[in-house]
Amino acid sequence: MAADTTDKKGEDCLPDIAAANLREEILIPHPANRDELLRRKKRTAARLGCWRCGPRCLTGTLLRFRADHAAAMDAVFTEVSEEFLSRCGLFAVSTLCRSKDEYLTKPYLGRKFSAAAIALIREKCRIAPSVQIYVSDGLSGAAIEANAEDTLQSARQGLEAAGIDCGAPFFVRYGRVRAMDEITAALNAKVTVVLIGERPGLATAESMSAYISYMGYPGMPENNNIVVANIHQAGTPPVEAGAYIAHVAGRMLGQKVLSVHDLKL
Repeated sequence: MAADTTDKKGEDCLPDIAAANLREEILIPHPANRDELLRRKKRTAARLGCWRCGPRCLTGTLLRFRADHAAAMDAVFTEVSEEFLSRCGLFAVSTLCRSKDEYLTKPYLGRKFSAAAIALIREKCRIAPSVQIYVSDGLSGAAIEANAEDTLQSARQGLEAAGIDCGAPFFVRYGRVRAMDEITAALNAKVTVVLIGERPGLATAESMSAYISYMGYPGMPENNNIVVANIHQAGTPPVEAGAYIAHVAGRMLGQKVLSVHDLKL
């Protein structure tokens, strides 16, 4: 007899296999210490305690793996919507990349801008701000849609509360991290912050990072940046990340150190 897949509304459907929380699932039959297993699972997004059928993993485990892999692939190709940009009040510019495919195959184009794009940035943004924050899709447009709005708002509120002036935020499509150096040079910003989508993985496809530089310049060593990583609901919450970004930017301005290795947080 076929399984009943009719929900309460009378619509045919299958359970969403990706909806289950892996940190709360117990797949090992009759674990010797269930409480300890759950405690360890809650501390990591890794797939702990997956059971097997002979030498193979269970069907449900395999399907969840494939579902998470599909979500990661979708996140890479997700374009940040115009509705999101409008809601956040962000104007948009693009790097020299003309498409997502070009962005993935020619990374160096994601670090540069046309003269017209630089002119637009200079026209719409304040020159020489203490802090300039912008948003970029990076490798996960889904991460930006899920986390950037709250992070940006929290960071700007933190800077305002500290009496630090912040330039007008904007959006960079098809941007790599090192594009921030070109923006720093164009605006003469003291501190530049980019909120950018991380490479998605099987734990989450919606993880965002913030890269923060002080007195950046084209060709600056990347390890001079401070990175706030894993910004998402199951990692560092966006509002908390925004407050920390504002704190770091303030410390950079106060200590005037070019290398993050000398920064005292």
